[in-house]
Order: sequence, then C-alpha cells, then structure tokens
Amino acid sequence: MESSKAGDAYMKTSYPKEGNWSTGLYDCLDDRSNCVKTFFCPCITMGQIIEIIDRGTTPSQIGCGIYTALHMVHCTWLYTSNYRSKLRALFNLQEAPCADFVVHCCCCVCGICQEYRELKNRGVDPSIGWEGNVEKWKSEGITVPPLFPANITR
Repeated sequence: MESSKAGDAYMKTSYPKEGNWSTGLYDCLDDRSNCVKTFFCPCITMGQIIEIIDRGTTPSQIGCGIYTALHMVHCTWLYTSNYRSKLRALFNLQEAPCADFVVHCCCCVCGICQEYRELKNRGVDPSIGWEGNVEKWKSEGITVPPLFPANITR
C-alpha cells in the first residue's frame, strides 16, 4: 500500500513531456492485466477511454456498446481512431508511428492499450470512470484535472 502512495505522489509531479507518448505502441506488456483484458474484450477498455476523453458525457457502457456494434461490421477503426486523435489533441502528442486510422485499422488492440497507458501515466485512471477520477482529484487537492492543460479552466 505504501508504494501505491509513493506512485501517486510521483504521478502528480512527473507527467510525461507534452508532445511525447509515454510508452510505445507495442509496449502492451508494460501493463499486462490491461493487455489481457484488451486482447479478449477491447470494447471494455475502449469504453473506459471514451468516457474519460468525453469527460463523462459518454458513459463507458455506451462507448463499449458502440464499439461492439461497429465490430460486427468490421468498422471499429472508424470510431476508435477518432478518440486516438482526441487524446493526441489533449496532450499535444505526435501522430506516431503512423496515422491514427492506420493504428486502429492494423494494430487496434495495441493502440487501445497504448491510449489506456497514456491516460494512466498522466494521472487518470480509466478503470474508475470520469466521476471516480474527479472524486480522486478532489481528495488529492488537485483543482485542475491532469487531463487538461493548466491554462484551461471552466
């Protein structure tokens, strides 16, 4: 438990540099549990990512359902690449190693894993949803969620 607190303190002060992905596209095994979950049920992980990127306006269950419906007609990449683009815009990340739609068309599971790791490495836990993160940030005394640049306020 103590190491978890130390990790939280680290996350508050040492976010990855803006413009750089904190992990590579093929670093899926950096978070093995997420890798396995995403390999077998990518809709769950993507739903969690969608809820965070949409700031809670799209519940993870809805994102998961849309992903599943599009999966049946082999068009998930149309939906998921849009969220990769939104994530890149939030953190000013490079479109690397190739275009967002190519990542999600050819390496969808790796792309989803990378996006999940990116959120976690920047202080957001997609597994607890938007509201859970807002509560976590409030309890930690963070007034501007780490998901947004410091110069953006409401």
